[in-house]
Amino acid sequence: MPPLLLKLRALRELGSWSAARYLAYQLGKKTGWYRWRMSPPVSGKWRLIGPPQGWPTSSGMPHPLEGAPAPAGVDEVLRGRVTLWGATAPLDFAVPIPLEHWTRHDTAQIAGRDVKFYWEPARFGWAVTLAQAYALHGEARLPEAFARLLNTFLDKNPAYTGPHWANGQEAALRLIHLTAAFWLFPEAAAGDVLALHAARLPPTLIYARAQNNNHLLSEAAALYTAGVALPAHPHAARWRRLGWRWFHHGLQTQIAPDGTYIQQSTNYHRLMLQLALWVQLIARLDAGVTSPQGGATPPLPLAARLDGARAFPAASRTRLAAAARWLLALCDPVTGRVPNLGPNDGAYILPFTDCPFDDYRPVLQAAARAFLGASAFEAGAWDEMSRWFGIENRESKIEYPIFDSRFSIPAISHPRLDSRVFLRAARFTGRPGHADQLHVDIWWRGLNVARDPGTYLYNADAPWDNALQSAFHHNTVTIDGRDQMTRAGRFLYVDRAQATVIESNRTRLTAEHDGYRALGLVHRRTVGTADEGWLVVDEIREQEAGSREQVRVRRTHFVRRTHSVRRTFCVRLHWLLPDWPWELAGMTLRLQSPHGWIALNISAPAGTIRIIRGGEYLSGSGEPAPTLGWYSPNYGVKEPALSLIVDSTAALPLTLHSHWHFPN
Repeated sequence: MPPLLLKLRALRELGSWSAARYLAYQLGKKTGWYRWRMSPPVSGKWRLIGPPQGWPTSSGMPHPLEGAPAPAGVDEVLRGRVTLWGATAPLDFAVPIPLEHWTRHDTAQIAGRDVKFYWEPARFGWAVTLAQAYALHGEARLPEAFARLLNTFLDKNPAYTGPHWANGQEAALRLIHLTAAFWLFPEAAAGDVLALHAARLPPTLIYARAQNNNHLLSEAAALYTAGVALPAHPHAARWRRLGWRWFHHGLQTQIAPDGTYIQQSTNYHRLMLQLALWVQLIARLDAGVTSPQGGATPPLPLAARLDGARAFPAASRTRLAAAARWLLALCDPVTGRVPNLGPNDGAYILPFTDCPFDDYRPVLQAAARAFLGASAFEAGAWDEMSRWFGIENRESKIEYPIFDSRFSIPAISHPRLDSRVFLRAARFTGRPGHADQLHVDIWWRGLNVARDPGTYLYNADAPWDNALQSAFHHNTVTIDGRDQMTRAGRFLYVDRAQATVIESNRTRLTAEHDGYRALGLVHRRTVGTADEGWLVVDEIREQEAGSREQVRVRRTHFVRRTHSVRRTFCVRLHWLLPDWPWELAGMTLRLQSPHGWIALNISAPAGTIRIIRGGEYLSGSGEPAPTLGWYSPNYGVKEPALSLIVDSTAALPLTLHSHWHFPN
């Protein structure tokens, strides 16, 4: 597709208002408007109020976490390293390029390296870990270490200069983490630092509104935080008003009625819930704050007070309850893991837990108690986050696992095996992050047997420039070497493939998508229980002659001619599997899992089978495939996996069967 046409279609995909806001933001950068408008505010010693009632304010004061162990990672931070996405990296705030105003910096790569490796340490999530340890155990070395690292950041990255100020969300998350740290390091509290960050956000909020995703929620949450926590600041009322308005606008427009989050990502879904829990905590402070001078802040209407907190609007509470149920349905209660669905850039804030990064139970336990009024899991290490967010334990417990046929990734459990499957069937309302329609995840005894590849890197040289987002890397079918949608940028697909759930009950799921409507074809997938496992059936057939899409497609001579001459298609089935010992006999693959041998039998007309591990062929041959046979559990991390590929060229209708067998 010609580049100009692709850009025009991308703008159409964004929608007129979002496109206009995005173009206005870019115009502001190019013309120097932001350089003129956004100068560092006059420094002032704005006193920080808080924390909310119930938070520890110094060691030695009784609080709900008395006697808890010190958070993991403290010594690592003091040695100059920080844990990111399950891996460690240097805690270094310097960037190896000359610093200019933030509008003049690229936000993809710095000196050939993904910018996220610089941004993540500067979000200051590690500061919360230090502050927790100080509040719990009063180690004298921690306040000094925190102050030293904060001053180092400010010295190496002057206000609004360099890549660390180039993205409003990065400044917003830094503000949130610094607020939490200042509450626990009261002697280090610096309201002027928070004000510096808050003043960065309003001028470019138009970009966050154009995105209408986690960027808007993060920046709105930060503005609300600054407005409440710095009541004497001359812009506090405006920050508070802007933050509250756009945060709830974001919740109500980004969360679908069934709980699906607009970014179609389990990782971003969790981030959204974390931000909601934080804003709820700040709302408790908002209900009765007083300024440092003793004058009361403008009183809230009686209707805005609820149990000592500023009440969330009913529409927001309803959407958050649905969102909590949606993510709970995907969570394995034994490990806390979820399918690696959609973009996974490792976003994780306010680490009030020692549970590992891929354990979703801390956030889900807190979200269930806050928004559903019941606990999701039995008591455990994952309860610590609830206490830091000021959320009480709930005796009642949610029925688990959750089943709801409306979900965009419905799940079913096998009646005789400890196994569940998830079938991806999305109706996109925002920008799709991955082309993964009808992807299937299979879990058995806590093992993710058929898995989503993840993300690896957003900003890298080809072929690793967000390569794992395509349908070729997911557990689904592709036709004639085409992706399900047209890639129009690193984070944008056009020609959205929309899925429709045909059947959904506790033993069988059927859905289809229209991503191949340009070929006049439909892909339908059925997943159902079998005697010893699962049966996945893929059907490729022509669209019904009377459908609107078929009529539209056949208007062009090219497609009419293609359909009249060509009756066979090349269909490729892909399964991404763990890197376990394997045996291949004909069309049957056997995998040696920690719990015994698993068998996958494929039935496909005129089918050929290949196995790729880490970009290299172990069985079969073909074109180089450097990005196949990889699994990315966390951002910036990739591990070898097995890509099982079955190619079948036959006339339509074409049907493929994948029969999974598990030992009892």
